[in-house]
Amino acid sequence: MAYPRRSPDDHYVTDTSDLQSETESILHKHLPTNPESPPPLQRNQHLQFLVKSLVQGFPSRYTSQDASQPWLLFWTLQSFSVLGVALDPDNKQKAIDTIMTWQHPDGGFGGGPGQQAHLLPTYASVCALAIVGRPGPGGGWDQINREKTYEFFMSLKQPDGSFLVSHDAEVDVRGIYCLLVVAHLLDILTPELLDGTPAFIASCQTYEGGFSCASQPYFSAEADESTIVLDAIRPPLGEAHGGYTFCALASWLMLQPYLKLHGRTEPQPTINYRKLMRWLVHLQGNEIELGGFRGRTNKLVDGCYSWWVGGCFALLASQGIGGGYGRDVEPSTEAHDEGDWDDVDESVWSKLWLQRYILCAAQHPSGGLRDKPPKAADSYHTLYCLVGLSMAQHNVYPSPARRAHIAAQWQSPSGYTNEEFRKASFLEVLSWAEEEGGSHVLGGLANRVNATHPIFTLTMTHTEAFMSHFYKQVISRRK
Repeated sequence: MAYPRRSPDDHYVTDTSDLQSETESILHKHLPTNPESPPPLQRNQHLQFLVKSLVQGFPSRYTSQDASQPWLLFWTLQSFSVLGVALDPDNKQKAIDTIMTWQHPDGGFGGGPGQQAHLLPTYASVCALAIVGRPGPGGGWDQINREKTYEFFMSLKQPDGSFLVSHDAEVDVRGIYCLLVVAHLLDILTPELLDGTPAFIASCQTYEGGFSCASQPYFSAEADESTIVLDAIRPPLGEAHGGYTFCALASWLMLQPYLKLHGRTEPQPTINYRKLMRWLVHLQGNEIELGGFRGRTNKLVDGCYSWWVGGCFALLASQGIGGGYGRDVEPSTEAHDEGDWDDVDESVWSKLWLQRYILCAAQHPSGGLRDKPPKAADSYHTLYCLVGLSMAQHNVYPSPARRAHIAAQWQSPSGYTNEEFRKASFLEVLSWAEEEGGSHVLGGLANRVNATHPIFTLTMTHTEAFMSHFYKQVISRRK
């Protein structure tokens, strides 16, 4: 097999170019002799890796992650879900009881018992409860203090529409994504909560097309108008980054019902989809990098960006950008494998290459998944490589038929305000569906993992059950 062409350089040797060359040499060693026959997904090894962390606890090196306890549990539980494994009732209850110790009495969840409430562990805690929790006493769902959570969210809101990630902390678009997901899941969305947020998200898009962590707010110079934000002067802070970009784009899509129903009369904020698409496409590595994704311009490929960058393509496709967006089709009984790729739209990026990177380079021989060889596996990369694999295998898209099916069953309980907004938000996020017969699994169906909701990073089943409970809806299956 011919040696793949190395990445071009300008013949000016630096530490960065040396590291790129070294990485390419290591990755090339993991390219199988037959690129169409990658190593199988080592399910049992990955499950053993996850079970060991859940039952025996994490290694001592994880003590530095004490404020990330909800994330460690969420990464583990959602990895089980993607692999199609459920916990037994006893371990589910242990998880529920542990999660509830993180709930702050003033709303939200902290990184551990007694820790300050923070938007990021609030997302991880609530999503973990969506996986293992249930309604009723001791089930976790009804023990979430939704009123206090909403008050906590409002206490973090800034005049420019952004949110602090916790009291006396910084603004970060990742925190806004976490807030919006939780507000959707728990049915605590209000126009007041979202006022100004779309403009803030739009202001974080950089000249490259991706999104930075925040933007610099500029206010009117008039003393009596100090809270008026000047939208025209809000430069992004920092460079475009894959993690920030996924969170910003997913947030933008979650905000669409608000923009349609409560948008201001003047021109609404917009983002440049095509510039974003161009930036994302250039983040996929070439053949010698096995088609993995990097998170920033001129950085190394990393398995976690299989989701943070690769996951953005499904979000863009839902807006008609980049092709490959779904359609309602009749169920197919045919199995798809690596030989059935001729009809797949690969015009802007390669799902095949991404699956190859995850199977060949991201799997650790001892179990778990990783950034890239020779690094060790960890819980974070295990989840985001698995959901990246899920996204590359399945075509999940906003289905008009599913939206109509749910809308026809919508019940309007008395006592709710903003009913039109509630319904629109509910339909928007639950209309996503997996295209029947649209899966394309490299290596055969033995490598198949469960489909993932492109916005919430939960399985479709957990998302529907959790939201239906809080919105007081019953969704029957389509015949």
